[in-house]
Amino acid sequence: MKMERLIGILSILLQREKVTAPELAEQFEVSRRTIQRDIESLCKAGIPLSTVQGAGGGISIMEGYRVDRTLLTAPEMQAILAGLRSLDSISGTRRYVQLMEKLSAGTGGLVPGNAHMLIDLSSWYKNSLPPKIELIQKAIEQHYTIRFTYYSPKGESVRIVEPYYLVFHWSTWYVWSWCQMRKDFRLFKLGRMTELTCEAPFEPRSAPFPNLEPENIFPTRYQVTVLFDPACRWRLIEEYGADRFTVEPDGRLRFVGGFPDADSVLSWVLTFGDKAELLEPKELRKRLSILIKTLADRYQGSN
Repeated sequence: MKMERLIGILSILLQREKVTAPELAEQFEVSRRTIQRDIESLCKAGIPLSTVQGAGGGISIMEGYRVDRTLLTAPEMQAILAGLRSLDSISGTRRYVQLMEKLSAGTGGLVPGNAHMLIDLSSWYKNSLPPKIELIQKAIEQHYTIRFTYYSPKGESVRIVEPYYLVFHWSTWYVWSWCQMRKDFRLFKLGRMTELTCEAPFEPRSAPFPNLEPENIFPTRYQVTVLFDPACRWRLIEEYGADRFTVEPDGRLRFVGGFPDADSVLSWVLTFGDKAELLEPKELRKRLSILIKTLADRYQGSN
């Protein structure tokens, strides 16, 4: 992909005094014309490159602007490699590791073989997620709208959006887009999309970075208080941290937290079975009581 190649070319130029377009074309397996366009893109981005034709010529970064090539230490390069490996975990390929190998060419073993950090960004959607990410990446780079059927708690809808950023947050992949239906920027969860296709080209607008603070994405509507059996301690720590509950005199755990909607509260409490008691708010406690009775009647009737 173009961005990967631009990073790779810049890295090589930082490591070597001069490199020729044919060398770059061979290393990145593209045409010389593509390399020339990449050099133009780097220049437009503010990287001062000079090109000398003929024998002994080549492409180099202009003197006075050179960045210290020891800027990245071995641990820093190893951290970059871990990040690139994590991107490979999405698609199941070695594309980004191969990119790192190209970046480290000629560095004298700056990237050691032993890894101390492994990051796996793959999900339960191993078969459906990689094609979606690939298509959305291409749509972002080439400025094409995407169309998909979207499933949310409010129902099913068909959306056409202008994609700007792929976002991995809360252990889930999203696309930050301008939604033509809502006339505003929205986060869409890739796992809720079906029938995803590229549509028409669009003129990019000024896109702000998404505000990923939990209170912005999941505004609190219900402040709940729940008492848990001590056996639930591990799960509360795993999901919310050790500072989100207190220990009662009888050993039970008092949890207080905010939720965006009633269904989230009820479904979460039910996953603890008889080891959780919803105390507040009273209206949800009543709804939970009715729901439990309905479930009991349903399963007793089935017998």
